[in-house]
Amino acid sequence: MNSNNRYNRQIILPEIGAEGQQKLSKSKVLVIGAGGLGAAILPYLASAGVGKIGIVDDDIVEISNLHRQVIYKTSAVGKSKAEEAKLMISELNPEIEVDSFSEKLSGKNAISLFEKYDIIVDATDNISIKYLINDACLATNKPMVYGSIFRFQGQVSVFNYQNGPTYRCLYPDENANALNCEDAGVIGISVGIIGMLQANEVLKMILGIGEVLSGKILVYNILKNEQQKFDFDKNNLQKISRETFEEKYNKTEIEEISFESILEEINKDEVLFLDVRNEDELPKMGLKNQVHIPLMHLENEIDKLDKNQEIYIFCQSGIRSKIATELLQKHQFKNVKSIAGGVLAMKQLVEKIKV
Repeated sequence: MNSNNRYNRQIILPEIGAEGQQKLSKSKVLVIGAGGLGAAILPYLASAGVGKIGIVDDDIVEISNLHRQVIYKTSAVGKSKAEEAKLMISELNPEIEVDSFSEKLSGKNAISLFEKYDIIVDATDNISIKYLINDACLATNKPMVYGSIFRFQGQVSVFNYQNGPTYRCLYPDENANALNCEDAGVIGISVGIIGMLQANEVLKMILGIGEVLSGKILVYNILKNEQQKFDFDKNNLQKISRETFEEKYNKTEIEEISFESILEEINKDEVLFLDVRNEDELPKMGLKNQVHIPLMHLENEIDKLDKNQEIYIFCQSGIRSKIATELLQKHQFKNVKSIAGGVLAMKQLVEKIKV
């Protein structure tokens, strides 16, 4: 089949032509999220001839998704969204390359994924993931095509385009709370419209035509058929290198464990229970293999501990034990866990057992 036949209706546009189609075929776009927004974005990028499309989503298709995630059939319920989306757009256009990643985007995989693509599309409904996408785009110097939905209103913008403003320039407060579609409710048409507007921004950037929504946010209300564009400025403080990205997102995870799950180990010689409370704190535990080193002295007395031993750390309520766990991990202790709830939870459990 002649590719020109597939793309003929857009090739005849003077702003695209054969040269523009060539640009599309060489472009690589990564879409984070194969939900409502992704379901609108992916078919239009694929049908336009974007040469390589990546799809990142660790979720499975649920029956409640189908009213807005229209690329999935009822028979897809229970299956991987990323895999099913790949199957659909590969059938739509077998000439393009499609990669699916059935995994959650995180600080551990974002940089390596983003490096393989030219443009990153945010099709998520999670605020913390949006900040992660923004920061990984800054670290890899990739533009981010943003979309979000709240009930009958949607927003679209492009961040980090040609060193333009970022998501943090528009929304500096990382601790802001927002409802997702599941909590706030959504109508399928909303995500369809916003998703197609996002796809439009992607194609404009690839083709080098039109006005990209950089430094501007488009707000669209489907009930009133109204849209407004607002300008916002770049904050020069918003610079994130790979090093600062790694520091922010790849901190050592503190593993917490319940005391109940390790009751069988309290008399084992190879296990150590480390009490990091102050000397005068009650109640006392008196476990067989227990050592007491207050948190304030722990770093100075760290040589008293064996790096190869399994160490369970506890405090009064489970807060200081996490700090102590992180401290030991920084000193290359591998088998260290914080006991959730601290002595208050431990003592209660021991008393139940005695009864």
